[in-house]
Amino acid sequence: MISIEILLTEQEMVQSFLAELEAGRLPEHFFYWFPLSLQAWLDLCSDGAYRNYQRSYNLIATNAAGLANSLPPGQVEVVSLGAGQGDKDLLILKALAAAGYEVSYKPVDASQGLLEIACKTAAQANIPSLGLKANITDSSHLQRIAAPKLAKQTRLFLLLGGTLGALDPANYIITLHDLLTPGDYLLLDGEIYMESQTIAGYDNPLNRQFAFAPLTSIGLTDDDGALIFEMEEDAALPGLYRLGKHFRANHMLTIQLAGRTIAMQRDEKITMSYSGKYSLARFYDLLGHHGKFQIVGDYRSPDHSFVMTLLKPN
Repeated sequence: MISIEILLTEQEMVQSFLAELEAGRLPEHFFYWFPLSLQAWLDLCSDGAYRNYQRSYNLIATNAAGLANSLPPGQVEVVSLGAGQGDKDLLILKALAAAGYEVSYKPVDASQGLLEIACKTAAQANIPSLGLKANITDSSHLQRIAAPKLAKQTRLFLLLGGTLGALDPANYIITLHDLLTPGDYLLLDGEIYMESQTIAGYDNPLNRQFAFAPLTSIGLTDDDGALIFEMEEDAALPGLYRLGKHFRANHMLTIQLAGRTIAMQRDEKITMSYSGKYSLARFYDLLGHHGKFQIVGDYRSPDHSFVMTLLKPN
């Protein structure tokens, strides 16, 4: 039995998508909304070519047992923000269960399809779960996500797969601090910027197929425009890099959706979501912003291109 609580309805998603597209934007959560996009994402993760996914997954697989032993004994609720299909979460859930914890799972995502997978795989591992279909940037949804925990229960919040970098890292780290209560923990990760290697990890055929999937779902093809990747460093926060992408129309386009007509001129853009990368110093500086967190555990990939930290709020 899969249990999912709906905070973000499909009708709200439709209206938001149309409004964003008319404004020339395609935010992050819509890349996992369309069935074709969802399948493209699963293909991207299973292929092995998406290096950041593999780095994140391997880092968790290597350190899950040690991470579990860093938490106090008893009940642990794992709250995964932007859980996706939950396969990395499952490594942690199984490690906690093997270490003797009483484990429950609350995956949070805007994608119904991915939540179904996350909850189903948790159930197969005999771990009770409640999925929340929600927007992790919506303050009212965050209030429900952070509903009062049980007495003597530890909560472990997860923000994995570089998700912090797809948000506004400097401000969202404060949001995360305010979400946690004393006794909670936060596990998050990030990619360390390595110039051409970082771009190569995204600008490749399989990732292009994933990035283009939402556009394919609304009837666009490669003949209609180009998908362009570009990197820039944050002027106000040196050491924070944003790998952005956009679709640029090759000719005049007319998109028909839900009774609406969206026209695009030649060279007009649809700005897509970006992925944030960090210098090592900037990553740790963000975590220590105003002394809000203390580091309990620190983990790095063998090539030092991916880092993961276990934090407690001060």
